[in-house]
Amino acid sequence: VKSFIKKNESVKFISFNSKEAIENTLFICKGIHFHEQYLKEAICKGAIGYISENKYNNCDSSYLIVNDIRRAMALIINFYYNYASSRLNIVGITGTKGKSTTCYFVRYILDEYLNSIKQPKSAVISSIETYDGIIDKESSITTPEAIELHRHFDNAIRSKIQFLGMEISSQALKYDRVLGVNFDIGCFSNIDIDHISPIEHKDFEDYFSSKLKIFEQCTTACVNIDDKYSEKIQEHAKKAKSIVTFGMDQSADIYGYDIKKNGNTLTFKARILYDKKREEKEFTISMPGLFNVSNALAAIAICKCLGISEEYMYQGLKKAYVPGRMEVFESNDKQIVSIVDYAHNKLSYESLFESVKKEYPDRKIIAVFGCVGGKALDRREYMGSIADKYSDYIFLTEDDCGEEPIMNICNDLAQYIKRCPFSIIIDRSQAIESAVSLAKEKSIILLLGKGRETHMKRGFKNEVCISDVEYIKGLLDKYNQEHILVKEAEVKVATH
Repeated sequence: VKSFIKKNESVKFISFNSKEAIENTLFICKGIHFHEQYLKEAICKGAIGYISENKYNNCDSSYLIVNDIRRAMALIINFYYNYASSRLNIVGITGTKGKSTTCYFVRYILDEYLNSIKQPKSAVISSIETYDGIIDKESSITTPEAIELHRHFDNAIRSKIQFLGMEISSQALKYDRVLGVNFDIGCFSNIDIDHISPIEHKDFEDYFSSKLKIFEQCTTACVNIDDKYSEKIQEHAKKAKSIVTFGMDQSADIYGYDIKKNGNTLTFKARILYDKKREEKEFTISMPGLFNVSNALAAIAICKCLGISEEYMYQGLKKAYVPGRMEVFESNDKQIVSIVDYAHNKLSYESLFESVKKEYPDRKIIAVFGCVGGKALDRREYMGSIADKYSDYIFLTEDDCGEEPIMNICNDLAQYIKRCPFSIIIDRSQAIESAVSLAKEKSIILLLGKGRETHMKRGFKNEVCISDVEYIKGLLDKYNQEHILVKEAEVKVATH
């Protein structure tokens, strides 16, 4: 980089966003929507050079031409921040489902430990939230681009943070967003078909192989022994220095069993292998969903590898709360139970619907969901058919349609609903309101896909919206108030 920047100039900032450019910015030309005008705008704001796969003759600036802009960007930004990631204990979690929950379980355990030694709480980079000691915000992407990622690493170091847990998407691994980052722990939760589309992965093998790349850059691998592809995953995990397995199979290093449900709380026992000896411990997680035991076992495995004691594992898991994941809301009369969850693919739908059917066997299921536009096209068949199998009524609605017309997405989903009655209501808030109105007898309403997100992708914009959580809470408050008034009226009639 130094070789093409003029001698009397130095790089003080690196960005691919022309709106961020300041004096002495090194500008990265990337993205399918990139236009030369963005580079001109950055130069006007003070950019002193650019890196690109193409030369722009109309832009008078120093430049460096590379054959792979993404790899170049990852390597340059790592160098710019003096390899900040190497000074953190980083946990990388990948898989088709459970990444967010496992990431938060780990976060709560680590924070219990860090609080006990009076150290700053851990950082997190997830599809729900990003916290690095300086930035604390709602996330819009699972794994940020390399420039943003290393900025978070640097912020964490400057905030004296020791641990950082992050979700690693298949796109981040395929397109080198995490190139040059070594994960102290690399966890592979599970794999199933997802993200198949012209702009993501051409087929399942491409998706799977992208996920497996995590083992090329981690010290210790944690692998779910219960996954149907576990043998192949473990074979690739040999690239790491050591492997720890977790799951419901007794051969796992961290073996979970004896699961019990009490309301919205789950307890289970785990046998943890220490130097060829197993220790048994009971754990509690304060959220429903039988599949969350697997996520808890993953967190236990990760924290064991980090040297965290069982005392903090127990305390952390018991307190753990994951925004927008299996959040349960009930009406005062218990007639309506609503679960808000980010479930949005085949594996998460199967796990959630099966778990709900077991945990709430006497309730009718009303599902409210949509599907993202323009990508993950394979999801639509699975989401439609799985919801059709388990639901008593379905409302199809908006969910980050992007540039694709919402009706096209809803009609695509609808073709896979064969037996269950359904309605298409484009406005998500109206769809949720209709679901509550329909719940006249003991029902459970599943609000899927958006969780606590407060933005909706429409076209190229992320527009502000009310989260599913806030909307259902408001509707249940209204329901409760109406039923209080009805009871009061009934008492007056009976008195007279």
